[in-house]
Amino acid sequence: MATNGTSDIQVLQQHVEILKQQLAQAQRLTALGELVGTTTHEFNNVLMTILNYAKMGTRHKDAATRDKCFDKILASANRAATITNTVLSMARNRSGGQESTDLVKLVENTLLLLEREMNKYRVVVEKTFQAIPLAYVNGNQVQQVLLNLLINARQAMPGGGRLWIKLLYDTENDMIDLVVRDNGCGIPADKLPRIFESFYTTKSGPDASGKGGTGLGLSMCRDIIEAHHGRIRVDSSVGKGTAFTLKLPTAAKAAPKRAPVSPPMGMPLGAVTQSTLGGAHS
Repeated sequence: MATNGTSDIQVLQQHVEILKQQLAQAQRLTALGELVGTTTHEFNNVLMTILNYAKMGTRHKDAATRDKCFDKILASANRAATITNTVLSMARNRSGGQESTDLVKLVENTLLLLEREMNKYRVVVEKTFQAIPLAYVNGNQVQQVLLNLLINARQAMPGGGRLWIKLLYDTENDMIDLVVRDNGCGIPADKLPRIFESFYTTKSGPDASGKGGTGLGLSMCRDIIEAHHGRIRVDSSVGKGTAFTLKLPTAAKAAPKRAPVSPPMGMPLGAVTQSTLGGAHS
């Protein structure tokens, strides 16, 4: 009987894991669908810019105007290519393998996908990037975590606000800190210990953009970061905002143990700079 009981438990555990993977995949596809809807508008804006400058170039024969038009067209085309490549990268089913990754580029490309949404909801994004080494991560998975945190932060500021993104190098531990902080509503102290639980959500339903919460997002974020031998920390105060800190290994730190890490539950050096994305406008 004990053997049969143990066997039954193992079968049930396998079924639970399969269901978790299916739920994770469904959520990933939902998030991808929402992202495509957002980036379609941004892509259309890029196309309009290209068309308008192409028309200007055909109307004006002087070299200076045409050179200006060609420069604008080239810049917009490169922007469109970045949007397309980033969305396609997320849509592909990648393995759980990790590789040396430029987190500055990853953050910039992720923000590009959400630029229109941040502007629409009057969220100003400030970036502070220290000189950091390459990270050893699965870029697709970390980008999904970052998107989740950015969308959560935007939803915490329905009337607009400020969002800070920082990349810092923890020299003592040879880790990279990716910080996402907002000045939104914050998370009550009694709910904070549970936010990484599966199926738990602090959201009451979809917001004005139609995006709600399944309670799976932060749980998967934690699983992804821990699978990278990293850590995720949250600090929050009601009325003041929330800060998530992701600690990720550098390529040098991970060099001795380059074994690939399986994706959790179906989820699929720059100089010091400081800049601002978006603006408080309608």
